[in-house]
This record gives sequence, structure tokens and C-alpha cells, in this order.
Amino acid sequence: MNERRVPGLPSRQQGLSFLGGLLGLCVIAFLASTAMKLVPHYLDYNALTKVIESIGDNPDNQIRSVSDVYSYVGKGMQVNDIRDLDLQKAMRVEADGNHLQIHLDYEKREHLIRNIDLVVRFNRDFRINLP
Repeated sequence: MNERRVPGLPSRQQGLSFLGGLLGLCVIAFLASTAMKLVPHYLDYNALTKVIESIGDNPDNQIRSVSDVYSYVGKGMQVNDIRDLDLQKAMRVEADGNHLQIHLDYEKREHLIRNIDLVVRFNRDFRINLP
């Protein structure tokens, strides 16, 4: 059989080396660990925004004041098992006639390694129309 050899290329194919595979596995493990630390915070934020948006969606709600909003959102946090958030610091509510201005602003920190932390910041404004 007549083989043509290209200069500069190995004569046979070689697979992934042991060190290359180990390095790839370490990178995948690091990314999985990081995701496992951050995903719960995004799930909590998503649940919290749904609770806040539901204030205006249900006409049967008896929400008429700022304290009613804090109470309603606090109960929604209990239902969704969101425990590590101080609602008084994270949410600001202003009543404006038949509208509520709700500003949600907080950050969460997760320890990664040694003196390195992961920080995620959540910031969103809501304008809720009251019935």
C-alpha cells in the first residue's frame, strides 16, 4: 500500500492524552460545582419575581397598602422556601395612587475557593396596577 506522508504531521492518529483528559475533567467539575452553587439563587429570584407579579394578576387580592405587599410577598417566600433573604432590605415598595412601584435589589454571595467568592446581583423594578 502506497502511503503519502505529509511533512510535520504524525504518521498515525493519537487520541486524547491522560493529562489532557484529566484537565478536561477538572474543568468540567469546576463548572459543575459553580453551577450547583449559583442555580438555586436564580431559582429563588425567579420564584420571588413570580410572587411579586402575581400581586396585580389576581383581582381577589386584598392588597391595599405597602405593609400588605410585604406580608403577601413574605408568605410567598415561605411557600417557595426562600429563607435566606431579608425582605425589608431587598425590596422597596412605594404606593402611587392605584399603582405600586416595587424595587427589588439584592445580591447573594457564595464561597468558591479560599478568598474567592461568587457574587450574583438581582435588580428589577415592577409597576403593579391595583384593582
